[in-house]
Amino acid sequence: MSVCLENVSYTYPGETKPVIFNFSAHIEKGEFVSLIGKSGTGKSTLLKLIAGLFPCEEGIISVNGKTPGPGSVGYMPQRDLLLPWRTVIDNIMLPLEVQNKRNLTKADAEEWLKRIGLIRWKNALPKQLSGGMRQRVAFLRTLFMGSEVLLLDEPFAALDALTKREMHDWLLSTWKELDNTILFITHDLEEAILLSDKILLLHADHKVEEIIVDLPRPRSVDMVYWPEVQTYRKTIEKKIANE
Repeated sequence: MSVCLENVSYTYPGETKPVIFNFSAHIEKGEFVSLIGKSGTGKSTLLKLIAGLFPCEEGIISVNGKTPGPGSVGYMPQRDLLLPWRTVIDNIMLPLEVQNKRNLTKADAEEWLKRIGLIRWKNALPKQLSGGMRQRVAFLRTLFMGSEVLLLDEPFAALDALTKREMHDWLLSTWKELDNTILFITHDLEEAILLSDKILLLHADHKVEEIIVDLPRPRSVDMVYWPEVQTYRKTIEKKIANE
């Protein structure tokens, strides 16, 4: 599914200055797009607008040509928000209970847990999992919302460097298999470059700069050491620093 935003603006209640102003972007079906920029440039707000958590005051937001409604997108916030009293398998099944969907089953969830190496933890509680394991479970729960568009808000920000690299490899292989459209927020420039087809750099003056990441796929975490990746990083760092 493609995602289109045309001249979108949003101001928080009680504020006078918009956090998003006249924002336009088009994300093609199957693209991986990262949103980067300094804090306060509206990255998380954009995802909440697309997810329908905030009302779109001005402009048009469409998913596959239609106004997004409940279940149109899968949204994963910064914290995993796993319910501490529910097991891994029951956390994953939660979207199916809420949306009353019958096309996915517990057997499907168990199959996915096998793919990501967590089947032996299916009856564990979230407190028994590591940070990376919790994020994988949260991702599967988002996946089970049944949408081809996934909105991921800094899902790996709280992880240590080695675990984050493992999650990058895992996400790249999972995304390749599913062919989802992904919008991904990060402050980690190497992460954005490694994962993305293109990067949207949000500036403090509300301008949006599109950066095409011309690196071959499939990708692996070892590519962060490539000279091309470091060149991208230096270029983007200068753009942010010069604001």
